[in-house]
Amino acid sequence: MKQTWIWTLRIVLLLTILNSCQSDETLAVPTRVSVQDFVWKGLNLYYLWQDQVPNLADTQFASQSDLTTFLNTQSDPKVLFNNLLYQYGTVDRFSYITSDYTTLENTLIGSNKSTGMSYGLRYKTGSTTDVFGWVRYVLPNSSAATKGVLRGMLFYAVNGTALTKDNYGTLLNQDSFSIQLANYDQGAITPNGQTISLSRSQIAENPVNMTRIFNQGTQKVGYLLYNGFYTPYENDLNQAFAFFANSGITHLVLDLRYNPGGSIATATRLASMITGQFNGQVFAKQLWNSKMQAYFQSQGSATTTNYFTTTLSNGAGIQSLQLPKVVILTSKSTASASELVINGLKPYIQVTQIGDVTVGKNVGSVTLYDSPDFSANNRNPSHQYAMQPLVLKTANAAGFADYQTGLVPDVQWPEDVSNLGVLGDTSDPLLQAALTYISQHGRLAAPKKTVETPVADDRDLWPGFNGLQIP
Repeated sequence: MKQTWIWTLRIVLLLTILNSCQSDETLAVPTRVSVQDFVWKGLNLYYLWQDQVPNLADTQFASQSDLTTFLNTQSDPKVLFNNLLYQYGTVDRFSYITSDYTTLENTLIGSNKSTGMSYGLRYKTGSTTDVFGWVRYVLPNSSAATKGVLRGMLFYAVNGTALTKDNYGTLLNQDSFSIQLANYDQGAITPNGQTISLSRSQIAENPVNMTRIFNQGTQKVGYLLYNGFYTPYENDLNQAFAFFANSGITHLVLDLRYNPGGSIATATRLASMITGQFNGQVFAKQLWNSKMQAYFQSQGSATTTNYFTTTLSNGAGIQSLQLPKVVILTSKSTASASELVINGLKPYIQVTQIGDVTVGKNVGSVTLYDSPDFSANNRNPSHQYAMQPLVLKTANAAGFADYQTGLVPDVQWPEDVSNLGVLGDTSDPLLQAALTYISQHGRLAAPKKTVETPVADDRDLWPGFNGLQIP
């Protein structure tokens, strides 16, 4: 965690756990394998599945010399990192290493090079290779906003090259490019001859995208579109809840369709804003690898549990609503800290999930640097490598943690790209569904239409963003 306790813990654990390669001989690490040494030692200490990877075992190397001999066979730190992951791509889908920690740090607080166009990608009907994009929302004062990009626009090509599952990452990650637009014609993606040129710039996205109030008879419903659990914007989040409280809302629709996650601590505070009647009770439990968990238990540590709270990270008081229920909109892009909020609230209040099955990120990560205690202090100045490995699994107060295949909605209602409507308006079918559900006291008939299979979204191209971070 990026808190004092975990940096202190790192120093203690380095002295007590990493004995497998610290014999009486010199601990000097050759410069040629210094990054590889950092990778192995960081994963040996923190990695969630450390005891499942033979080459990360505490007994695998008897000395630093033995470890160095092994690392001499590993010329690429990124390849070494991936080879040390447990069932990479299936069990571990989210651990990440980068050679540019500055970009990673920006990503983790919602600052990225972007055109301002948030989009999803889906397979064309009947294809497993050809892809089309659809615009989810547009950030103000961005290239996309200036060029007139709107929610619901479809694009099938970039710079004249048709999108496929193999090329979209390269095509959409350029600093400038043009998108070729299309119409949705009864399931077919038909080019319409329009082109829009876009350019990327560094954009810090405020995840508190919009708030609205809807009157449903005697009921007053608050709506919040929230797109990322970024700690620097907690004040904005708190102000949104103050607006809801001052408006006297009786119900809340929390829109997490485009929220890929973020800080565990911020997720805890959001849950505390929605409620407020459970202060000091367990919101989430963190389950670490066996030796880390044993260490925490031996110290009687309570730091692996997140409790409902009354304060923000800066000490300011939380504006809570004391709600007994909440409606949450989800999609196949809803991940990590978003899922944590849903799972963490379920033992306490009625949570109604409308939309699509979520991603299934029930795990969290921490940023590790090449420094004596893996913190950002005293980093090795010769490179900019950092790791974002998975280090924990989360469970709610009832002990439920196994949602790696996603959280299934109470009302299945996937977004239809032919009928998206306007965000924050009743023309948005999912928002209207939530309002209908509330006004009809829990009765709602879901649509029967089958939609195209999702491939990815713009957040998947963000460097190292794997959703749930500590704190």
